[in-house]
Amino acid sequence: MISPEDVWCALHDVKDPEIPTLSIVDMGIITNVKVENGHIKVSMTPTFVGCPAIEVMRKDVELRIAEMNPESVEVEVNLDVPWDTNRITDNGRAALKKFGLAPPPRYDMVLELEVLERAVCPYCNSNNTEMQTPFGPTLCRSMHYCKDCFQAFEQFKPV
Repeated sequence: MISPEDVWCALHDVKDPEIPTLSIVDMGIITNVKVENGHIKVSMTPTFVGCPAIEVMRKDVELRIAEMNPESVEVEVNLDVPWDTNRITDNGRAALKKFGLAPPPRYDMVLELEVLERAVCPYCNSNNTEMQTPFGPTLCRSMHYCKDCFQAFEQFKPV
């Protein structure tokens, strides 16, 4: 008998295609798991509506859950509740940093513009950084520079 906990555990094996050290569970993309009589339904929310990797992630979820031999697997991409960076788990934030990306800061209710300009350097943990451009290699990243260790780095934008 497959439990929801078994499914959540298995989904930790599914990595974000753009950040392979980070599971889609820790990214906060998986929003719900239902198991009824061997039928498994997984709901996921993309980080951005136009996320080019959402179909890859959906297929990876289907393949991973199929390994558990359920009666059926359904993966629903749900846009009803928008994803935000507060959904990233502490493990996810550590994985982003390990990958060389500054994790987005947590925020409460209102996202202040100042939080977009400052980032903690993932290499030396300095706050002495500045944003070079809000436009990074993907829609979800901005480019920053550390004035202490002289490293350029990307920050996962808080949204």
